[in-house]
Amino acid sequence: MRRGGIGAAVAAAVVLAGCKERSVGTVALGEHQPAAESPADQPPVAINPVTPMEYPPALLEQGIEGRVLLRLYVDAQGKLIPDSTRLAESSGYPALDSAAVNGARQLRFSPALRNGRAIAAPFLQPVHFRHPRSRSDP
Repeated sequence: MRRGGIGAAVAAAVVLAGCKERSVGTVALGEHQPAAESPADQPPVAINPVTPMEYPPALLEQGIEGRVLLRLYVDAQGKLIPDSTRLAESSGYPALDSAAVNGARQLRFSPALRNGRAIAAPFLQPVHFRHPRSRSDP
């Protein structure tokens, strides 16, 4: 299986793992993209079995959804550099933005690859907050 396919499978597993109950909203990591200045052929892949992002209860109750785009940087071992997390694109809801930034601290990754070798690299990671009654896809 191509590495990009593995990333999609991991993202799907994160979505499914986040759907413990029908009444709980889902938080899913979208297909991430290399940052414009990234030297990677393949971006890092999230390996958390369950997303660490928590849907803010007040926004979930109101049915508010959104997409946050984070700028992250991982080292050649796939470890997130603690101070690297930045908000690249806001959802328009500060509570969703904060939940994504705070949850990112718990993310684990396989490293980015260039010519088959692990490298440190920046990348953009979408985080989708979806209400359980929503029919829209991340």
